[in-house]
Amino acid sequence: MESLIDLQRTFFSSNATKDIQFRIGQLKKLKKILKANEDRLHEAIYADFKKSAFENSMSELAPLYQEINEACKKVEKWAKTKKVKTNVANFPASSYVIPEPLGVVLVIGAWNYPYLLSLAPVISAIAAGNTVVLKPSELPANTSYIMAELINENFDASFFKVIEGGIPETTELLEQEFDKIFFTGSPKVGKIVYRAAAKNLTPVTLELGGKSPAIFSENCNLKMGVKRLIWSKFLNAGQICIAPDYVLVHKSRKSEFLKSALAEIEKSDFSIENGNYVQIINKRNTERLINLLDTDKIYYGGDYNLENRYIAPTLMTEISFEDEIMEEEIFGPILPIIEYDDLDNVISQIKTRPKPLACYVFSNDKPTTNKILREISFGGGAVNDALMHFSNNNLPFGGVGQSGMGAYHGKFGFRTFSHYKSILDKPTGFELNLKYSPHTKSKEKWITRMLK
Repeated sequence: MESLIDLQRTFFSSNATKDIQFRIGQLKKLKKILKANEDRLHEAIYADFKKSAFENSMSELAPLYQEINEACKKVEKWAKTKKVKTNVANFPASSYVIPEPLGVVLVIGAWNYPYLLSLAPVISAIAAGNTVVLKPSELPANTSYIMAELINENFDASFFKVIEGGIPETTELLEQEFDKIFFTGSPKVGKIVYRAAAKNLTPVTLELGGKSPAIFSENCNLKMGVKRLIWSKFLNAGQICIAPDYVLVHKSRKSEFLKSALAEIEKSDFSIENGNYVQIINKRNTERLINLLDTDKIYYGGDYNLENRYIAPTLMTEISFEDEIMEEEIFGPILPIIEYDDLDNVISQIKTRPKPLACYVFSNDKPTTNKILREISFGGGAVNDALMHFSNNNLPFGGVGQSGMGAYHGKFGFRTFSHYKSILDKPTGFELNLKYSPHTKSKEKWITRMLK
């Protein structure tokens, strides 16, 4: 590990990555490799999750291609020196900001979207001019293997290298000195990464999670809202960090909501055979989810098969904030539904808990929508939709509080992996004498006036 970091640091010091065309060339090379091996990438993720080629293309590969295309198109603009105003106290002078790469970067990917959540931050890091060490999650072993094979065979280790392994390898990596660490995963592991980074004062971006609420107000378009909610909740069998974790439904619409949600699930016919459903990542997580099922509160679903790592889309009702299922992020295909009649009380309940990564508001009433968006702190979200804010690269993606720190996607990813160096550039032909001795009342008066 140490020799690899030294190798990358030497290559970074050569200034090769600071060339914009070099960065674009590497990104195009990565896209070409992914494109040429799509069938193998489909096979690997199917072996891990039973995820179909359609879903893999839609939710993993297509967003990666979008990230690469945008970076190649805009990186020259993002990397330009930017002029800024100069204050009166520094007259005459010019001021500007130079974006520069941080150096050697560690990206630790997540298992639930193994291609997207590993390679999207890598794309941002390369666009910003860094070298990269990628540690994919070991849980989906086949996707980890194919990424390591394709990248390590096609890129020089001094620039981009994949390290496979579990906790021992990750621990050893975290003992090295990086210039930036980017981690996607649970808050529990995020704290471990943060502590390790603190030893070297390494800046970190943490993409974590939390219990993301979906709020259906009294005056929502319930039919369309439920259609979008059900798709977003059971995509990837609910194993999404920004999936709606629970639903708050106004009591006047609860009965209609339940009937509509049941009909939408049956209409969608979620199944691995249909290619629109996947397995739970492993037996340990399957058991964890099974233990959250309260048979007395299951409105729909509840079927499971531990050996096949299968849990049916499940709706649970008569839930309160005190139930066990409300204690931690579900990260699976179980949707608790809580009835409410007082929006202020709902907002208060959410605010007493850790800040969620996402929040979704289903309402056609602007004051209600604005009240929720203004009063609840969360990473990002949507109005009358769910998940889809992630697909817009013009929006920064990231958490707040325990749901994470820092953001990426598009230009925000470039910024995450860059340092913005500020420069004051003064000519030598002229200099105001105010700051120099002798200090007089007149000079003090002028300085005070200029700095107001």
